[in-house]
Amino acid sequence: MAVRNQLVRRSPAAVWAVLADPTLYGAWVVGPSESAPLDDVWPAVGSRLRYTVQLGPWSAEGVTTVRHQDPIRELELEAAFKPLGTARIFLQLRPWGEETLVVCDEHPLRGLGGTLHNSAVEAVLQLRHRGMLPRLAKIVEEGHADVPRAHRLQSRSM
Repeated sequence: MAVRNQLVRRSPAAVWAVLADPTLYGAWVVGPSESAPLDDVWPAVGSRLRYTVQLGPWSAEGVTTVRHQDPIRELELEAAFKPLGTARIFLQLRPWGEETLVVCDEHPLRGLGGTLHNSAVEAVLQLRHRGMLPRLAKIVEEGHADVPRAHRLQSRSM
C-alpha cells in the first residue's frame, strides 16, 4: 500500500474544510484537470464527484465516491477510472499538537489496476502523493480563498 504523511500547520478542522469543499478537489488532487460535484451533499457517504484527466489531446472522465467519513477525522474515497478500475483513497487527520498529521493510504481496489498492482504501481502512487499532500497543505495553510480562481470556476462550470 502507498502510505504517505504530511504535516499541515493548521487544525484538523481547517484541513477538513478543504476536503469537504468539492470545488477544491481539482486544486489539491494530482491527476484531474477538472472536477465537479454530482451531488449537493459532499462529503456525505455515497456522494460523488466527476473529474476529467487530460493527457495531451487524450482525456477521460472518472467518478469519485465517498465510502466513509468521520468529520474532521477520516475521509475514505473510491475513485473509479474506467480504463484502470477503482482505487481506495483513505485520508486520516490526526491532531499533532496544534497542527494536523494527514495520513494518505491509497491502493488499487478493483479492475485492471487491482489485478496488475505491483511495486511499480506503488512507486507511481508515492510520486502522486508527493505532489498531492503538499498541495493540500498549501491550500489549507494559505486559506482556501487563495486557491487560483480558475480551479473554482472549472469545478463549478462542469
